[in-house]
Amino acid sequence: MTPDATALSARLLAWYDRERRELPWRAPPGVAADPYAVWISEVMLQQTTVAAVTPYFQAFLARWPRLQDLAAADLDEVLHAWQGLGYYSRARNLHACARLLVAEHEGRFPAAEDDLRALPGIGAYTAAAIAAIAFGQQAAPVDGNVIRVIARLYALDEPLPRARQRIESLAKALTPARRPGDFAQALMDLGATVCAPRQPRCPACPWHQACAARAQGQAEAFPVRPPATIKPLRLGVAFWLVRSDGAVLLRRRPERGLLGGMMEVPSTPWRTEPWPLAEALALAPVAGVSWQPLPGLVSHTFTHFTLELAVVAARVGVPAADAGVWIRPRDFAAQALPSVMKKVVRLAQAAPVTGRKRPAR
Repeated sequence: MTPDATALSARLLAWYDRERRELPWRAPPGVAADPYAVWISEVMLQQTTVAAVTPYFQAFLARWPRLQDLAAADLDEVLHAWQGLGYYSRARNLHACARLLVAEHEGRFPAAEDDLRALPGIGAYTAAAIAAIAFGQQAAPVDGNVIRVIARLYALDEPLPRARQRIESLAKALTPARRPGDFAQALMDLGATVCAPRQPRCPACPWHQACAARAQGQAEAFPVRPPATIKPLRLGVAFWLVRSDGAVLLRRRPERGLLGGMMEVPSTPWRTEPWPLAEALALAPVAGVSWQPLPGLVSHTFTHFTLELAVVAARVGVPAADAGVWIRPRDFAAQALPSVMKKVVRLAQAAPVTGRKRPAR
């Protein structure tokens, strides 16, 4: 490390010792971090805020306090506990990773970054976070907070995502051999509490004298981002089918892919072209049913596209047995329904189908 890097890391660690956040997954000073807690928290925190994650983390650890407990859990239970956090592939990967660690690694996490990255669902950031925080490895986890801090510290004018590799290299160069886990968490805290996206509190920053963006008087201009792109729109039709006893037809999505393994109100595929009603009804989960289009649309934004679902509804007596599973609405809370399907449920329940209708045309 250069003298400047040494001084910067020392200043940040001194600041962290005074200002560190108390978080439920963070070990107290002088206590070794639990790799399991670090792993769960870092996976949950991807694309999610600390405030949103805290109750989920506490409930998750209360239910599955050890890696072995998670490995023994049923996937449906894990997906249900994950409801509201989104990006459900993370929950599936957590479960798969726990089972692999128990089966092949004696229930222990490897300490090296490369070995951690070989595990299901653990990418570069999560591997570096576990290696640094739980095992004291000189690793540099780079999340959105760290990107912002480093880009401002050096006033990097290269736009993201091209600048990411350079930011990772600079963060690695700043990481000290002593207390690398505390340094990683200090960078995260600095970005979360001081070097905020808007109105950063520069006078409170331990790096304010060295920060090139602050010296230029334009901290908020960094990191430089590419022009925003408009997310494509996809369309579909959902089928709300109510049995004579009040149960509603649900089905499980394929294990792989978006919302894999979650429960859903059956729907057509989601595509860019509109769905003529006759074409959509040809894909209904049960044949010979009279469908009633319901007013309104369900709109939901995913990472890479926006979805709009029309909803058609019907009542049925004794449907085909293999169409899905029949669940009473009062039992929906026990199902792993993603947010978009909860919106379908709300729309359908706001305009219930009271009887058989003339077929829609």
